[in-house]
Amino acid sequence: MVKYIENIGRYFIMLSQVFRKPQKKKIFTRTFWREIDDLVLSSFGIVAFISFFVGGVVVIQMALNLENPLIPRTLIGYATRESLVLEFSPTLISIILAGKVGSYITSSIGAMRVTEQIDALAVMGVNSLNHLVLPKIIATVLLYPFLIIFSMFLGIIGGYVAGNLTGLVSSQDFIDGIHKYVVNFHFYYALIKTAVFAFVIATIPAFYGYYVKGGSLEVGRASTKAVVWTSVVIILLNYILTQLLLS
Repeated sequence: MVKYIENIGRYFIMLSQVFRKPQKKKIFTRTFWREIDDLVLSSFGIVAFISFFVGGVVVIQMALNLENPLIPRTLIGYATRESLVLEFSPTLISIILAGKVGSYITSSIGAMRVTEQIDALAVMGVNSLNHLVLPKIIATVLLYPFLIIFSMFLGIIGGYVAGNLTGLVSSQDFIDGIHKYVVNFHFYYALIKTAVFAFVIATIPAFYGYYVKGGSLEVGRASTKAVVWTSVVIILLNYILTQLLLS
């Protein structure tokens, strides 16, 4: 228990060092664009693949479980949209990104720590936390919401395609369901959650990578811990944000 409290304290101390004005704007800008490529653009493929097929699975499951003729078939499109917007895209995609992106962040920063590159930055008078972590935070918090919107769109497309290929729901019924009972705040809720989760995905793995001790074996263990704790924190925050924003 004491160790957990100590780590939480070190985490917030780390954040106080991260949010400093960058010393050299040109270097920061170059690092920022590299982080966009490494953390955001490289994730489009896996997000697209998972979102498309999960959207199809949701439609098939909904259609097979709604066999009562008194229940309108438009409910399938409505339920698919709500499932993707409220939970799947912002939460489950974030957990998947915690595994993919989180392990990358921990291993890359951890490798710099064990090879003493971070110590070299400190000797040169560079705020290593600001230099290494702040561009990651800005890149993920600003751009992950667009990634989640992309996931929602592809999930709906996947559901539409699945409904047509299986014949379980007509195109018109599915489209009518997508347009029914739209609550605009649900989209804002999803994007707020995404921004919070993006901050967690950028900072917790960075914490484990920055403070790793030992060699390559310890870096691997730190990556595992980072993915586990990032996922746990996302789930806990999901519960808290749902209570605060939707209750």
